[in-house]
Order: sequence, then structure tokens, then C-alpha cells
Amino acid sequence: MPEAAFTTPEYKLFPSPRNRHREVFLHEVFVAHPYALIDLPSFDFQGKYSLFAAHRLADGKNGQLVTFELEADARKFGEKFIPD
Repeated sequence: MPEAAFTTPEYKLFPSPRNRHREVFLHEVFVAHPYALIDLPSFDFQGKYSLFAAHRLADGKNGQLVTFELEADARKFGEKFIPD
């Protein structure tokens, strides 16, 4: 059974069942496309990462939150991700 949703100061998060690492890492990228398919393994990141369906509390916007162990991976994702 997937983990239940949880709330941080900025988001209500719903973990992806495909996450290898079930934690919120320091470096975050919010993707304002809640239905975009994000194939994280295809980016070939150096560190750990995790994906969450996200509800941003500040403005009520839904999307996805990708978190990264390494800042360089967050930059790489931000530069290369193109929503479908």
C-alpha cells in the first residue's frame, strides 16, 4: 500500500509508488504540470531523488515536486525537463 500523504510547510505531498528513496531531499523543483510524465531514471542523476504529487499551499496550485540529494541534479533537471 502506498504511503499516506503528508504536509510540509510549503506542500501537501503524495509520494510516488515508484520512488526508490522515500524522503524529501533538500533541493526541490516544483513542476506545475500535475499530469506530465516524468521519467526520472532517464536523466541519469548522480545522487538520490524522489517524486511527489504536490499541492502548493501558498497558492493552491497542483503539480509535482521532484527533490534531489545533489544541487547539480536539481539544476540538470530544471534545464532538461520539458513537459509533454
